[in-house]
Amino acid sequence: MERKHMSAFALYQTISADAAKPPLQVANKKKRKKENGASKVNTVKAQLKPERKKMRKKLLKSAQREESLKGVTEEECVNGDGEDLEALLANLAKVSNSKERASKLFQWLINPIPAKSFFRETWEKKPILVQRKNPNYYKGLFSTAEFDRILREEDVQYGVNLDVTSYTNGTRETHNPPGRALPFTVWEFYENGCSIRMLNPQAFSCTVWGVLSILQEQFGSMAGANIYLTPPGTQGFAPHYDDIEAFVVQLEGKKHWRVYNPRTEDEVLPVFSSPNYDQADIGKPILEVVLEAGDLLYFPRGFIHQGDCLPDAHSLHITISSYQKNSWGDLLQKVVPAALDIALEEDVEFRQGLPLDYLTYMGVQNSDKDDPRRTKFFSRIESLMKKLTNYAPVDAAVDQKARDFLHDCLPPMLTPEELATSVKGAPARWECGQVMDVGAHITTQTRVRVLRAGCARLCSDGEAVHLYYTTDNSRVYHKEELKSFEVKAEYTDAIEFLIHSYPKFVTVGSFPCDSAEDRITLAELLFERGIIHTAEPL
Repeated sequence: MERKHMSAFALYQTISADAAKPPLQVANKKKRKKENGASKVNTVKAQLKPERKKMRKKLLKSAQREESLKGVTEEECVNGDGEDLEALLANLAKVSNSKERASKLFQWLINPIPAKSFFRETWEKKPILVQRKNPNYYKGLFSTAEFDRILREEDVQYGVNLDVTSYTNGTRETHNPPGRALPFTVWEFYENGCSIRMLNPQAFSCTVWGVLSILQEQFGSMAGANIYLTPPGTQGFAPHYDDIEAFVVQLEGKKHWRVYNPRTEDEVLPVFSSPNYDQADIGKPILEVVLEAGDLLYFPRGFIHQGDCLPDAHSLHITISSYQKNSWGDLLQKVVPAALDIALEEDVEFRQGLPLDYLTYMGVQNSDKDDPRRTKFFSRIESLMKKLTNYAPVDAAVDQKARDFLHDCLPPMLTPEELATSVKGAPARWECGQVMDVGAHITTQTRVRVLRAGCARLCSDGEAVHLYYTTDNSRVYHKEELKSFEVKAEYTDAIEFLIHSYPKFVTVGSFPCDSAEDRITLAELLFERGIIHTAEPL
């Protein structure tokens, strides 16, 4: 007899149906509602509670799906022998090359899938699931206790740093009041069945900041994150797709996920995120699974997804994202207008006038005409488009993309060694009524290198050369303007030499400058901006 395929979610239901627990303390919540009926939070509770019961009932009676996971790869790491995150980050801090550091951290994130095969076979192509059976694999990255600490100690603002959401009866709602998100209100929302989303946890969590600041070098694109905390038996968001590559990292509890193929070719690797969809719009999932703590789910941009909590457990997960607006088309949006400007300036063929009568045979109203003039017109357009590539300032456009990336970047979270050898760890201080240790100076024998592989970049606007850098960026996205300064012509070769020498340390005396004074002046300038650090503390 042929064995039918059972989805991971259906299998989970079969195993744990007897263990499903009813919602707790409903009576107490009703009593609290009567006592505090005037509050906005309890108004939301009254709206959500009946739907929450329906959702739980529907979940428990959900039919077992028998969809095959076409194009979906599933990896299982039975022993789950992942390295403790704190120990891993401590060991990574000893890795001298930041590119190698990023590669090792990414490999840990998706282990046991080899990174090379992931980028060759899976990246931008299909979802992939890793089930580890190790709830502690990602322990230390973030937790509900950390969430609570942030609410108590940090200035978390509704709509800026945190959203309160619900998805009931096919309707997605946001319940953000104005002002600061304080524990009293946030946890009341959560008790009422609302999901809590923290939009930029790296601004409040040093661990998340450290992980993302390393991973951004792996992607060559901004690495961002959102934290999602969902109560048992609820769903916070409608089905939708995003414009980013998403790595869903389950931290606590468990969550039921459904992932769907892009509906049409036009929605493969989309430029923008989708609106919210109704269930009838999206068909059947290609992947349906319960993620438990320690598991990972990746899906490319354009894959519709939705996650809901089972009745017996809450869910805390972090979605790590990258590659937003980082396509060939995004680069060409910078290349083509600039190429046209150059072509119009340098090539008379682009400045020649259109045919006097082109409006009589071109345009939508004339598109069905069988007119030889139309063929000739299209031929001329094709010729000019081909010729346009001769004027495409590709390197300049790439530099524009690079500047955008450097602006998006998180500042590097310094390792102990980097701190001790950079301007931020310099020993100058006020002590015992006087200034101490300001006599340390850079000499031609001092060995230096750029702080990180991608922390600085030389770019030219045609008139001047500027050095753009990330070391003074904010942990809050675009809170600061892009940092740069104009570079003297006699320093450009030395800065290129420094950038290309990484990860090696080089002596200041080896800088290709005209004089020892210039070499030291440049080194001091870069050191004071935090762009370079020394091999040993000054």
